Amino acid sequence: MVTRIGIHASVETLFPPTVLVDELADVDPEVTVVTSDDLDDVDALVTFAYDDAFLDADLEWIHSVQSGVDRFPFDDLEAAGIRLTNSTGTHGDSVGETVAGYMLSFARRLHAYRDQQAEKHWEWPAWDEPFTLAGSSLCVVGLGTLGQGIAARADALGMDVVGVKRTPTPVDHVDTVYPSPDLHEAIADAKFVALAVPLTDDTAGMIGEAELDAMRDDAVLVNVARGPVVDQDALVDALEADDLAGAALDVFETEPLPEDSPLWEMDEVVVTPHAAAATRDYPRRMAALVRENVRRIAEGERLANGVV
Repeated sequence: MVTRIGIHASVETLFPPTVLVDELADVDPEVTVVTSDDLDDVDALVTFAYDDAFLDADLEWIHSVQSGVDRFPFDDLEAAGIRLTNSTGTHGDSVGETVAGYMLSFARRLHAYRDQQAEKHWEWPAWDEPFTLAGSSLCVVGLGTLGQGIAARADALGMDVVGVKRTPTPVDHVDTVYPSPDLHEAIADAKFVALAVPLTDDTAGMIGEAELDAMRDDAVLVNVARGPVVDQDALVDALEADDLAGAALDVFETEPLPEDSPLWEMDEVVVTPHAAAATRDYPRRMAALVRENVRRIAEGERLANGVV
């Protein structure tokens, strides 16, 4: 039975913790903002960050406000009897729209115009640079909630969409679904390759020199998965050698992206601060998940979005 829910101060990275406290005003347990040093009498914790102090607290359940939970030590949590849930299933629309925005930016040269605006420079692009997304090709690598959100919006824009997933069963808005071993074949003909896989032992470094070589020279890589899914040095080398036309990157091997990274200075690279899922509705969506799992715990049911 959950009697006190702590909203960890690290949630501030995404939204004010007090907003989530207010959203959860209708639940029976007490809800309060806490730090890692203030976990006394907390049964459940909603958090952005992970801290080893969580293992020493008397927690029954931790909820991650992100879908990715690679920073959490699964074995240690299981040994401590702490259940872990995540926020998968809540970001399909926001991430899908962000990826659509990236692709529209490259197609319509919006990022280039924004750079020109900063310099008060008025110039049309070369005649053969702008294009339309209608008829352009996209390969979505990873067809979970995020990938499906990307595919739906790309399909609505008239793009030819293929995808890659472990089990190549049909997916709405995707013309052809390739199994993971056929990754090179899937990405070979795509103008855009969008990565939307979780970070696991299988996906770490899945896009390296060989995969970048398999892509078209005029292709654009989009990463809204996790930074380590891509070999960042190999990506920089490919961009510097003009073996890729560009990249839109929301995630990086090191975050924040170091100031000395060459990615900052590349005209055909769009850098965003791990914000593809950002939306003002974020607290409301988190509250819905937490509220449902409070109910499930009270009823002795299996937790939604259970990881551990």
